[in-house]
Amino acid sequence: MTAAKHQRLPPLIRIRFEACGRYAQVDSLVRDSALHTVCESANCPNRQECFNRGVATVMILGDRCTRSCAFCAVKHGIPQPPDPSEPERVARLGAELGLRHMVVTSVTRDDLPDGGAGCFAETIRRVKVRPGVTVEVLTPDFQGRSELVRTVLSAAPDVFNHNIETVRGLQGAIRPQADYDRSLNVLRIAAEWRPSVKVKSGLMLGLGETDSEVAGAMRDLLDAGCRLLTLGQYLAPSRRHHPVRRYVRPDAFEALAKLAREMGFAKVAAAPLVRSSYEADRMV
Repeated sequence: MTAAKHQRLPPLIRIRFEACGRYAQVDSLVRDSALHTVCESANCPNRQECFNRGVATVMILGDRCTRSCAFCAVKHGIPQPPDPSEPERVARLGAELGLRHMVVTSVTRDDLPDGGAGCFAETIRRVKVRPGVTVEVLTPDFQGRSELVRTVLSAAPDVFNHNIETVRGLQGAIRPQADYDRSLNVLRIAAEWRPSVKVKSGLMLGLGETDSEVAGAMRDLLDAGCRLLTLGQYLAPSRRHHPVRRYVRPDAFEALAKLAREMGFAKVAAAPLVRSSYEADRMV
């Protein structure tokens, strides 16, 4: 059940449900490739818009996460073993869609010895066989293991994204199996170990944070080497998930974006429906 189906959204949030453009082509190619997208698995409100544009964010390593964050619609439980053919299928999908910038994410795989880092690296390499293609990865925290972060970076992604999701004070309630400082360190490793990579992160607003806490989180991200930032409105996937505490007005998002740029972020996407990979090609 999507957020739009179980809660009344304020007028400032308008989710488009019109399937047109390349929607049918993208939907068909994804299904024929036997791949998952975070667009569908996480009930993203921008799925129709992105599919209509001919883009999708592929989610590797299955559709079941070993963690159970309070905000997330992705299924959790015992995952299937990784499929060694998946990296090539991801690369083939990118070629069939004609993507010049491909975003790859995953469920968290705490059950795997390498946390799925090897699959990320191989997927990056396969996608980049096609000349001129840039790759963005949105990774889990790999339990803070620096060698696994470096495994992903060794494949030379163009953008390394890891979301802190919310402010420090809400981490325990929202991401009970994660850690704020661990996530910052993952970003720091990326920035220091591969200076050429663009380091990106994002926060959801409306979970119960204050504007001053958001500003503090942005400072922490800058200190960790992050220079690309996304800010979006949290929408509860169901009544079982963490409730929405407030709806942030578009002008408040604009003010936060202005502050972020003044603080030193190179690129900022901030609006109610902004998500980690929304129009990601425009932030490269």
